[in-house]
Amino acid sequence: MKDNTTQYICTQCGRVENKWLGRCPDCGSWNSFSEEVVRKTGKSGKIALVSDPNKTQPITLKEIEVESDFRYSSGISEFDRVLGGGIMRGGTVLLGGEPGIGKSTLMLQLLGAIKNRRVLYVSGEESPGQVKTRAQRIGVPLDTVTLYNDTRLEPLLGEMHKNHYDVLVIDSLQTLSSSEIPSAPGSVNQMRMCSMELVDSAKHEGSSIFFIGHITKEGQIAGPKAIEHIVDTVLYFELAGSGVRIVRAVKNRFGSVDEIGIFLMTEKGLVPVKDPAGFFISERKSGNLPAGIAFTAVLEGTRTFLVEIQALTVPAKNGYTRVYSERIDTARVTRVSAVLERHANVQLSDKDIYVNVAGGIKLSEVSIELPLALALYSASTGKALPPSLVSMGELSLAGEVRPVGFGDKRIKGSVDMGFSKILAPRSMPVKQKASIFYCDRIDEAIATIDNMDSRN
Repeated sequence: MKDNTTQYICTQCGRVENKWLGRCPDCGSWNSFSEEVVRKTGKSGKIALVSDPNKTQPITLKEIEVESDFRYSSGISEFDRVLGGGIMRGGTVLLGGEPGIGKSTLMLQLLGAIKNRRVLYVSGEESPGQVKTRAQRIGVPLDTVTLYNDTRLEPLLGEMHKNHYDVLVIDSLQTLSSSEIPSAPGSVNQMRMCSMELVDSAKHEGSSIFFIGHITKEGQIAGPKAIEHIVDTVLYFELAGSGVRIVRAVKNRFGSVDEIGIFLMTEKGLVPVKDPAGFFISERKSGNLPAGIAFTAVLEGTRTFLVEIQALTVPAKNGYTRVYSERIDTARVTRVSAVLERHANVQLSDKDIYVNVAGGIKLSEVSIELPLALALYSASTGKALPPSLVSMGELSLAGEVRPVGFGDKRIKGSVDMGFSKILAPRSMPVKQKASIFYCDRIDEAIATIDNMDSRN
């Protein structure tokens, strides 16, 4: 035990202290210091590394040769879209999601879909028999995936250097451990050390690594925040309704973070949704639209989605009003309600407000503010909006309806989905040919809606 010492490490920024602190001096996080036992090397007290850093001679960018297959397809179209076009050689990806959402299933399908590559599945949470059973159920070719059922870092690094795998899946990061670190698997030091060593090895070998990470009750990937800075890409696997899964990038060094991948969970695993333009719109047998429903067009990367915003208002009990909204930020709903009450004389201050988005997708664009206001107006008055109407626009605190970007793309997507009426800001430049109604203010938008024939 003389070679070991106790340190306190901030799980958010990685700051090391000799004693526990309630608040981190660097990142300001409260109660983020975790006790770790580390091994000294000599008098420096620094942690020993398993392998030496790659030693290369400096060269100019012109001398670097990039192979034609430096980026290649994963075999899953929706996953390629989120990654920015495919798997990058030497790239590292951290995939986080709630327990049971399908992270292991997705990664096993990924390895089975990759063509003509050496792939390795490192399982630390399931036995070989469990992994094989899942692979058989979802139709993964058993002879194309190599299983490695060991989570010790040093033997894993040796296996990587020996067989030069193209793609590795680590399931999961929290189960990895190094003999150089005396603390248990899943601790801050273990996760940071193992991830750094594997990322360094991946860059040197040209291998791509996918780490599966656990999610905390706050919805963040468990472990030190430094891990998200070490890897190239951070993905979140989210549940968006019954059987619907969404993969979203929050960091991507090799592509955009605006794209999302949509999957359906079936008995045979995850199936990509190739044309999700109207996927989040509820199908109704009758042509009538209930009060409190509004449609809008949102952009996720290069694709246009038609979404349905639902609102419900009821009298508040005991004089206390509340806003319930999971898919749209509660602060935005409160602000739009205040604008409606001040500039359109829609009484909402004495009502509880419930807001939802069909299909479970989360919306953060400013373009949803006008349709949200119309949905709240419809719910409050009991007047249904025209079923063929799509609206878009940002609301200012002065009641103005401001323009949003990519108007032509939104309108084209709406018309392609069968919507014939568009309500948009007058100042938004539009070249698309459609039945467009313009407005400058929220009260003008509501007056335009009231003058429309809601039967069409």
